[in-house]
Amino acid sequence: MSTDTLRTEVAIIGGGPAGLLLSHLLAAEGIDSVVLETRSRDYVAARIRAGILEQSSVDLLTDVGLGARLAREGDQHRGIYLQFPEERHHLDFVDLIGRSVWVYGQTEVTADLVAARDADGQQFFYSISDTALHDVDTDRPYVTFTDADGTPRRLDAVAIAGCDGSFGPSRGAIPGGTTWEKTYPYAWFGILADVAPSTDELIYAWHPNGFALHSMRSETVSRLYLQVEPGTDPASWSDDRIWDELATRLGHGQDGWELTAGPITDKSVLPMRSYVHAPMQYGRLFLAGDAAHIVPPTGAKGLNLAIADVALLAPALTDLVRKNDARLADAYSDTALRRVWRCTHFSWWMTTMLHRNGDPFEEQLQLSQLRWVTSSEAGATGLAENYAGLPFA
Repeated sequence: MSTDTLRTEVAIIGGGPAGLLLSHLLAAEGIDSVVLETRSRDYVAARIRAGILEQSSVDLLTDVGLGARLAREGDQHRGIYLQFPEERHHLDFVDLIGRSVWVYGQTEVTADLVAARDADGQQFFYSISDTALHDVDTDRPYVTFTDADGTPRRLDAVAIAGCDGSFGPSRGAIPGGTTWEKTYPYAWFGILADVAPSTDELIYAWHPNGFALHSMRSETVSRLYLQVEPGTDPASWSDDRIWDELATRLGHGQDGWELTAGPITDKSVLPMRSYVHAPMQYGRLFLAGDAAHIVPPTGAKGLNLAIADVALLAPALTDLVRKNDARLADAYSDTALRRVWRCTHFSWWMTTMLHRNGDPFEEQLQLSQLRWVTSSEAGATGLAENYAGLPFA
């Protein structure tokens, strides 16, 4: 069977938020791209991931015409609650640093991006297979793949953006490099429930039984998490057991606060790990999002890091394609990694402060840290600055 050859300026591997946003930003500069995705369109649209957007992410999405529904349906939060036994403290980010965060799920961000790209005539290939990258160290890189109909295809490009997550082929196309990885000795058991949130802002709770988080997706849908052992089978927890444990860890009855239970529509267990790969660039191949780095969700940084990467990468690729100017492209990896490591550290810090690992000595250090953060303006400001997000470089 002969191979059908296509050409574009930027080949984008990965149809999640990073790849979609990159195609949107490039199109605004008149740069043509083709988006390749292994999964089906329906799978990508339904994938449940992050739910918190930093102020800088909201500002960028708004500036590029993607903020209308976010402003209408998103939920702006001034801060978070930090809780430990018998105490709950509100950290007001707006008072501390003048910035806020927004609750707006990744599925909603993806829906907005897909709608915008469809309206702009973006070319997609979903449900592809056999994806491979070639000649990325030259000025004529290309991608081969088999489309959903079984037709072999070749996509020639000026540059390739690897936005295909931790299991895609892009990272493996960079020879050598250095990777840093940490696997945490606990996991998150997450549920979605059709019940109005029992809190106005997120509650991060340290408890002798383990960490718990009360988040939300909308006025009628709650998202909650429990610290569990890695490998936990979600089916081994009944709905009643889940709600009882959440009530215990989140302080049901404390100062009159109550957790309202409701129908659980989804259960999943999320392993916790950190991963950073450097460099994020090799020749004409550039990594963004989970293809280059993964953080535990405690700091709400995963989606925001992907957006920050793309905010850097889009102007770099524009200069490369339009002007043959590689200065921003050559600096991309070093510039992006500075923010990646800052967010990786913050995610590690939040995670290790709030999750129990069975060490009584570390337990006392965690409680001391929580008391300091909730009683010191300097400590609270540091958390707020990192959580609400540093301005994009």
